[in-house]
Amino acid sequence: MNFNFDKMISAPCRLGILATLVPGESVSFTEMKAATSLSDGNLHAQTRKLGDAGYIEINKTMKGKRSVTEFRITGLGRERLQVHIKKLQKILDAASGPNRPVQRKVRSNDAMVWA
Repeated sequence: MNFNFDKMISAPCRLGILATLVPGESVSFTEMKAATSLSDGNLHAQTRKLGDAGYIEINKTMKGKRSVTEFRITGLGRERLQVHIKKLQKILDAASGPNRPVQRKVRSNDAMVWA
């Protein structure tokens, strides 16, 4: 089984950004910041990496005198995220199959193990 994960998606912060964009609607910088709890600088850096890789679109527009940044997942981003999720699902499926690890019995007093 090939578990070579996409390093662009494996980073938790970038995975969170893509997950936020899965519904397909544009998400503003402010909304993304709230959804991911990333700092302004970190969100900017991580979305730039995803944008450079072609996983998201970054659109900057002017609303009045303010610049507004919005993000949207691309077809490539959605495809790569689906591959990532399928690999994770294979791991879970393998863990529940006939060769899954045997679970040890829980002792009523695990402190006895250290005695």
